[in-house]
Amino acid sequence: MSDFNMPSLGADMDEGEILAWKVKPGDSVRKGDVLLEVDTSKAAFDVEADHDGVVEEILVEPGRKVAVGTPIARIRQTGEALAKPAPKPVAPHLRITPLARVVAKDLGVDPAKIGRGTGIDGAITRADVERAAAKHEEPHVEKAPPPPSGADKSKREGLRDAIAAAMSRSKREIPHYYLSQTIDLEPALNWLEKLNAGRPITERILSPVLLLKAVAHAIWEVPELNGYWTDGALNQSESVHLGVAISLHSGVIAPAIHDADDMSLEQLMAALADLVQRARHGTLKASEMTDSTITVTNLGDRGPEAVYGVIYPPQVALVGFGAVMSRALVIDGQLVARRSVIATLSADHRASDGHRGGLFLRAIARLLEHPESL
Repeated sequence: MSDFNMPSLGADMDEGEILAWKVKPGDSVRKGDVLLEVDTSKAAFDVEADHDGVVEEILVEPGRKVAVGTPIARIRQTGEALAKPAPKPVAPHLRITPLARVVAKDLGVDPAKIGRGTGIDGAITRADVERAAAKHEEPHVEKAPPPPSGADKSKREGLRDAIAAAMSRSKREIPHYYLSQTIDLEPALNWLEKLNAGRPITERILSPVLLLKAVAHAIWEVPELNGYWTDGALNQSESVHLGVAISLHSGVIAPAIHDADDMSLEQLMAALADLVQRARHGTLKASEMTDSTITVTNLGDRGPEAVYGVIYPPQVALVGFGAVMSRALVIDGQLVARRSVIATLSADHRASDGHRGGLFLRAIARLLEHPESL
């Protein structure tokens, strides 16, 4: 039997509220099945099972907030013997004076909830009953729910506070270094236009997908930028799970596209579209919020020329892409106007250095200047 604990869905998460259980005691579950929906200061997420088994007991009911690491369910692993039920405690014999029993009935007080009284051998007295009644004499008034706009504002403020806490921690604990490189995108965009020619609109690949694919492949050459800094050491990841910064009304989150380096451009396009849609509808999975090994932020064509991001701990790198715009570049000795983008790298100096970071940016540039390799 193993406890299933409230997971951490981000470095800034201290607690979560259980919105709904998707399983009940006795249900068989497989690793990856959705167990429950949890609300954090950022958004609501589906939390998956981390192993096969049978739900033995639900420990925390919906509507309650609990700290990260708190047991919220018990799941018996496949093949494990059924746990013997704990014996029910025998209720102690209630000792109460006759007068106290009459007063309790008149005042609507349940003597069993008073506990040990102040009389002989713990007997409940009239005074005990009257004190219990006094604690509950104030009428309960239901508070009207806040208007939706106020709730939305509170949610936005909560997310802003969570982001601020995480980014403050990042800047305080991580020795950032920053690099940038201007990349000629004319070859990639021309190649993409030919690739999309004749395709239905729904099957066309957008230019940000090329950027994601280039990052996913370039990381193979500088693997120390792909992983986590934990327990005072770098833990490189063998998988490339790209965190993609997505703007919501309440702030920004960066869920992961798993195994992005193994995807074709078409698969990556579909995965990106699905991730954005589910992020904006609040149906992300917990693993998508915790598995990112490196994050990419792209502010789009109407954004600034460059973005220098803050690393999401415990990751060790973040890649930023500014707006694609026409710039004067020297190509084959000639000054020409070309569509280009400024790529930036924010990296943890404990895990890598400027030389390795520069190789990474140059690898991204090389891939985008020869898009057929993607």
